[in-house]
Amino acid sequence: MKICCIGAGYVGGPTMAMIATKCPDIDVTVVDINAERIAAWNSEALPIFEKGLDELVIAARGQNLFFSTNVDQSIDEADIVFISVNTPTKTYGTGAGKASDLKYIELCARKIAEVSTTDKIVVEKSTLPVRTASTIKRILKNCPSEAQFEVLSNPEFLAEGTAIKDLQEPDRVLIGGDQTPEGLAAIQTLFDIYARWVSPDRILTTNVWSSELSKLTANAFLAQRISSINAISALCEATEANVDEVARAVGSDSRIGPKFLKSSVGFGGSCFQKDVLNLVYLCEHYGLTEVAQYWEQVILMNNYQRKRFVQRMVTTLFNTVAGKKIAVLGFAFKKDTNDTRESAAIYICRDLLDEQAEIHIYDPKVSHKQICADLGIPEGHPGVHIHSSASDACANAHAVAVLTEWDEFTELDFQSIFDNMLKPSFIFDGRNILDLEALRKIGFETHAVGKV
Repeated sequence: MKICCIGAGYVGGPTMAMIATKCPDIDVTVVDINAERIAAWNSEALPIFEKGLDELVIAARGQNLFFSTNVDQSIDEADIVFISVNTPTKTYGTGAGKASDLKYIELCARKIAEVSTTDKIVVEKSTLPVRTASTIKRILKNCPSEAQFEVLSNPEFLAEGTAIKDLQEPDRVLIGGDQTPEGLAAIQTLFDIYARWVSPDRILTTNVWSSELSKLTANAFLAQRISSINAISALCEATEANVDEVARAVGSDSRIGPKFLKSSVGFGGSCFQKDVLNLVYLCEHYGLTEVAQYWEQVILMNNYQRKRFVQRMVTTLFNTVAGKKIAVLGFAFKKDTNDTRESAAIYICRDLLDEQAEIHIYDPKVSHKQICADLGIPEGHPGVHIHSSASDACANAHAVAVLTEWDEFTELDFQSIFDNMLKPSFIFDGRNILDLEALRKIGFETHAVGKV
């Protein structure tokens, strides 16, 4: 059996590396038109950072795992083709700001139809709106050869930073397909691949529409929990309650549970905002106005939380940060990844720049080039400085803002940092990971989310 995955990104690369590792008899090829990205996958410096990914790729690469720009041949030779390309939120035309941009999905479907000479199973791995499979099927029907296709939905449920563990020990694998003899046979083929290492009772099969909607719903529920606890964090600050204590009490209820009740500056990443907005658009499309408004509030609360954090900084720093040096620790949207998509740090840094602050940024995995690209500024911008260590970023700073929960930030020599900062010295813990009492004993004035 041969598998081809179109898209060498955060989903395609790790997922195919795991399949290749667990199924040494299956040849797996990841293709992309981005030659630079493919070259990185074939090098010792992979284009994405995930714990354990390097070992998987290096062990299988060249054996049964390949990375190539030869898109046409790899598709034609494959028995199964995964579509794992980006589906960003549209920035133009109908649905701009909410709907998913499916142009890359359509291009993939057209390419598969154009070059295929044999029957294939086509697997939607990208996160897609409900009934996208219908579009893919219509395009594939126009294949110039006699090739036949079955389209499956197999959404990913990876959390960046723990992607390899999530692939190794998933909560569930979801496979949706047509409930026809051909569709059920295709479902079984993919089921058997995952069953090589996943317990069969964790592999769920549905119709294709339920599978597509389940991915959007799962991310919407997780985002909703974060926005819910962040809404309570604002009330905690107003009433002198402690959001961590509230979250612990609420999370002890077995009906609720403790996960995703960590208050912070807000969620980021490639999925949560995009998928919730996609859900909002779908609800609006089907005339479900009240449902759309309900889910849109999740995004509005997330935006509010970021704005509120900046406003608290400005107010605390004597109502102005103009000309003041602010050390920003962390730029990735979460720890253990170099992904910055929709990171809260981007929005907070932009707001600080609007307030004419001088920003000094340190992140252990995000490059100088990526930070500048995300902020929309040229390298060398006078208001933004990138550092190779936290201590350098904090030197002579008026305040420190922790925006990513990297473990190393809990182990910093804060006494040394305090000694080298301007006084009074402020710390704003946007992730609630620091020992505030210990910092206060050093001499810091401390501020955290949901705490007075």
